[in-house]
Amino acid sequence: MKEDDRGPQLVREFEGGDGSTWTAGFRSRDDKDYKGRYYFVARPIEGTESDEVWLEDVRWNSEKTASRTLETMSEVELRRRLRAARGRHEQRMGGDSNDLIGQADEPA
Repeated sequence: MKEDDRGPQLVREFEGGDGSTWTAGFRSRDDKDYKGRYYFVARPIEGTESDEVWLEDVRWNSEKTASRTLETMSEVELRRRLRAARGRHEQRMGGDSNDLIGQADEPA
């Protein structure tokens, strides 16, 4: 999947569940299929693009819909999606996702 060059559109900040602050947003896939073109990304507030985690199966058809959904999503739902994205990222990197998933659930 090729991404466009604009980078992520970061929509809102939320508490990660472990005391960290994250920014939720979306990226766009640059391909001919416009259905579900935008997908969920999260980045630590002090992080860079290399620190991003994402869920390509959480998708929207337009920037407007992605922004509206993220703006109205509960913090509980954002933390749940972050936990899933961090776990998948850790699996892609070959690490132990159980440690990462547990950290996001710990109270601040």
